[in-house]
Amino acid sequence: MVLLKTIAVFVLLLSITIPSFAQVEVDVDTDEDEPLEITVELREKLPKDPRTATILSAILPGAGQIYNEKTWKVPIIYGGFATNLYFIDFNGRRYRLFREELRAFDQQGQSEVFPNLNRDALVRNVDTWRRYRDLNYIVFAAIHVLNIVDAQVDAHLSGFDVSDDISMKFEPSYENLLAGGRVIGLSLKLNF
Repeated sequence: MVLLKTIAVFVLLLSITIPSFAQVEVDVDTDEDEPLEITVELREKLPKDPRTATILSAILPGAGQIYNEKTWKVPIIYGGFATNLYFIDFNGRRYRLFREELRAFDQQGQSEVFPNLNRDALVRNVDTWRRYRDLNYIVFAAIHVLNIVDAQVDAHLSGFDVSDDISMKFEPSYENLLAGGRVIGLSLKLNF
């Protein structure tokens, strides 16, 4: 329970303290003869390095997403970890309870907590809750791997243009042939 509270506080602090990644360049001309001119240029976003994003996410889950400027994914990742940790704890407690009752049944011939269950039912419950607990460990590892893969894929795709500029144009086309002649035609250009 303390671990869940620590993770929740960490995610809250991380989401509050994340700085803005927008970069603005401001040029100010201060000639005394001319009026003051201020021009603002937004710098072009450079593609992210997939290796850096992968290493960051492997070391600290969510760090690759912050590097890729996809900070909204960090609470989802830590929510998945916190939920999975809860189920690991829950299934572990149930497994230990049935295991202790099976030991008590073997020593006394009857279970005190579950008097209606025979030995086979207790063994089935022990196996079931152990299997659920072990499956949650696998899910925990899968969440971490998906976190790393997500950071790497986002970094790879960061260089693609996803603007709304989808257009189609007909333009004249002039090409020189190897044999010495020219070809004049019409070309169709798609921008997306």
